[in-house]
Amino acid sequence: MVLLSDPEVMATPVRESGEPLVDLRNVGALRIDQRLADPDGVYAHLRVGVVDRLVMAQTMLPPGFRLLVVEGHRPLRIQRQYFEAHVQRLRDRTPDADEATLWRQASRYISPPEIAPHVAGAAVDLTLCTVDGEEIWMGTEVNDTDTTACHTDSTDISDEARTNRERLASALRTAGLVNYPSEWWHWSYGDRYWAHLTHADHAPYGPVEV
Repeated sequence: MVLLSDPEVMATPVRESGEPLVDLRNVGALRIDQRLADPDGVYAHLRVGVVDRLVMAQTMLPPGFRLLVVEGHRPLRIQRQYFEAHVQRLRDRTPDADEATLWRQASRYISPPEIAPHVAGAAVDLTLCTVDGEEIWMGTEVNDTDTTACHTDSTDISDEARTNRERLASALRTAGLVNYPSEWWHWSYGDRYWAHLTHADHAPYGPVEV
């Protein structure tokens, strides 16, 4: 598994394209979940290129399935809070671990702030739902990292959940997004992790504010 903290990922250059963020609540083709909604609606914003690819991915899903977006853009200060809180949880569990080890372990599930795809408006946490909006079971809840069943290729889930993950992954990969393998729900395009996996010479999206 290539971690977001991998030195080669960190070293990938960013050439900011200046592409704007789009409010997904104005994109009728996509369903937006409210569980992580913030008062300013920041969670519902993504770069235009990501939105275009999500709309494309939705057309590739089998009849009766829809994408359900849980979170897009995340402010840098929030990302920093999430990461530092996770490092502290790991520190409490393993007080003898050095800081470098804790930093690497934390990055398995929460991106270091300086490279976070969500901060660039390049990453989206999402799942599947029915046409009527009923969320489809994918083996774990979105953002449940307390079990290795959250790993995209985990075998510790039902056959039905595995099939649903494969439906989601097939559509998103065909549309050009990449997955962070420790989180089946996390997909991105245009960030440094995407650039590393696709062998692009740079990432077009860097940190941005709504």
